[in-house]
Amino acid sequence: MVKTPSEPAQIGMQIPEFRLPDYTGTVHDSRTLTGDHGTLIAVICTHCPYVKHIAHQLGEMAAELAATGISTVGINPNDPAANPDDGPDGMARAAEEYNFTFPYLVDATGDVARAFGAVCTPDLYLFTSSGELFYRGQFDDSRPGHARPASGASLRSAVADLLNNQPPPAVQKPSLGCSIKWPEQAAGQ
Repeated sequence: MVKTPSEPAQIGMQIPEFRLPDYTGTVHDSRTLTGDHGTLIAVICTHCPYVKHIAHQLGEMAAELAATGISTVGINPNDPAANPDDGPDGMARAAEEYNFTFPYLVDATGDVARAFGAVCTPDLYLFTSSGELFYRGQFDDSRPGHARPASGASLRSAVADLLNNQPPPAVQKPSLGCSIKWPEQAAGQ
């Protein structure tokens, strides 16, 4: 695992359009996945210890967000050849274990994650109801192996600002996680 911070994003950028299958093969379109009050895109995978550290809380938060009109979408760009747990079967097990009630999509080429500018898992993007990037940053200050449990405090604060019509947070700490294991077919492009 290579510990990698996310890169700054252009606040206000439009959510990239995409069509991806979930781990069952059902295809989802970005235009139908947006929430009435916003959309959280979580670039995640199943084997990363940083994702595992927040996964239960991410599942819980996604349910809370759904009640406020913010949808959640998980996108997995990792090559299952690099780690079989990142394939559809592993994604199905993770979705069940962590109560991911949101679409958990397979980005087999990595093109969608690249369109977002993702570099690590987890990499989190909160968009407004009109599809403008509001927040790109960490879930919270906790990390695997430290005593502090995951709370989602950083993301929760950004969500509160979004729902209360406040400007995007002035300070957006980058996510920190495992570097994306890009599919070989896309890595040479």
